[in-house]
Amino acid sequence: MPEINSLLVWIILGGLSGWIASMLVKKSTGMGVIGNILVGIVGAFIGGWIAGALGLSGVTGLNLTSFIVAIVGSIVLLTILNLISRKS
Repeated sequence: MPEINSLLVWIILGGLSGWIASMLVKKSTGMGVIGNILVGIVGAFIGGWIAGALGLSGVTGLNLTSFIVAIVGSIVLLTILNLISRKS
């Protein structure tokens, strides 16, 4: 059952961090729950990579540090997506 629990943690962390990031970047309309989860999960990977590059701990589970890292990564992802969509 550990795989199911960790999957559930990623979905919860992804959904919440993606939703908060979309509110901060003003892209909350039209993304939906699945979009928020995907943005949050990809954002957690991006945030973890950035944190690791800075010598900080990345996403380690369902805790405040991981949550902040995932939100920062999600904001970076949404900002990049906004820049790309403006150019096209």
